[in-house]
Amino acid sequence: MKDRHTLITMNKISFEQLDLDDKLVGACKKLGFQHPTTIQQMTVPVAMEGKDILASAPTGTGKTAAFLLPACQFLLDFPRKDPGSCRVLILSPTRELALQIHQQAEALTRFTHLTCGVITGGINYGTDHAQLDKNLDILVATPGRLFEHIENEAFECRDIDILILDEADRMLDMGFGKVVNQISAEARWRKQSMLFSATLEGEGIRRFAESILKEPELLQAEPPKSEQGKILQWYHLADSLEHKFALLCHILKQQTDTAIVFVNKRERLQSLIHQLQSQGIENIYLQGEMPQDKRNQALARFKAGEAKVLVATDVAARGIDIPNVSHVINYDLPRTADVYVHRIGRTARAGAKGTAISLVEAHDFPMIPRIERYIDQRLKPRVIDELRPKHKAPSLPPKKKKTKAKKKPATKGRNKKK
Repeated sequence: MKDRHTLITMNKISFEQLDLDDKLVGACKKLGFQHPTTIQQMTVPVAMEGKDILASAPTGTGKTAAFLLPACQFLLDFPRKDPGSCRVLILSPTRELALQIHQQAEALTRFTHLTCGVITGGINYGTDHAQLDKNLDILVATPGRLFEHIENEAFECRDIDILILDEADRMLDMGFGKVVNQISAEARWRKQSMLFSATLEGEGIRRFAESILKEPELLQAEPPKSEQGKILQWYHLADSLEHKFALLCHILKQQTDTAIVFVNKRERLQSLIHQLQSQGIENIYLQGEMPQDKRNQALARFKAGEAKVLVATDVAARGIDIPNVSHVINYDLPRTADVYVHRIGRTARAGAKGTAISLVEAHDFPMIPRIERYIDQRLKPRVIDELRPKHKAPSLPPKKKKTKAKKKPATKGRNKKK
């Protein structure tokens, strides 16, 4: 890995200044992209030089187009000579993110001859075979399902010129590291690899990068405030589950435009969606082990505004781009601080403002200081007058002070030779 470490804030330029094909520039304008974001300005020129890339950028800052645009430019500059398998392979950890990347790929290639496909788990294998029978230029896939096709000799990796891994840290968290490495080995004739991750911290992601990338450029974007958005964060103490539900209903009825409500378990989700309906709060839900067509329908209905509340387990916490979500509400606090960050990243996207509210019972309270340390920010408590908690926040055990080992006093003449 090159020692070059880029951490910069870019000036506003146009997409034309990135030396992109007019057809790609036109597609960007059609999508309403006015200027390249910081991560796009950093990535596109380096990627168009054919260098491997290891990049990180905050959620909602245009990361998907940052890798799609140079990949599309490569395909336009070096058109396919013979029929064959896909030339750009993009691996995504979740079905929803894969479908989202595929949608943006189709939107960016709308004025070109390039063809895009997507393969994910939860879809009929016949649909996959129909996709693979096409002369695809770009294929977006989840690792597990794609590797099944590789093992069954239904997918050929020899034609892959560019391999892109999105949300690589999430792939590791979900246990896809070994499968992704196997796919990488199958695509060993490729010319270029790009790895994008929300964070580059930790030995796991470093080893992952070293096994897949060759002398990559290390890019870390520090977007300006216009791209970062602003998330207001606070929490409400809840005396009990009943009190917590009352707080939730008040917030949803009085304070929100659109909201994603996160819970930890499917059982909690099922009870909560019925409770909300009983209070006249229409909602849509999203959870794991849901048939893919049902998940797609749920997201489409929420985006279309059929209900202003989406209740979800953490299957929706990462990578899903739903515009104009005003609030994220942690009905259950997540089990780890990094999941908290991924959850609240569903609001305040592309420079917008948003609000993240956590409803905290006594047994959840020790998680608050962990989150504060992780985000390096204080979470302040708030109260709703008519729903004030009867109990105070539980006291946390004091931090243990490191004690220095006491030196033994020297004894006069103790070591003297007699």
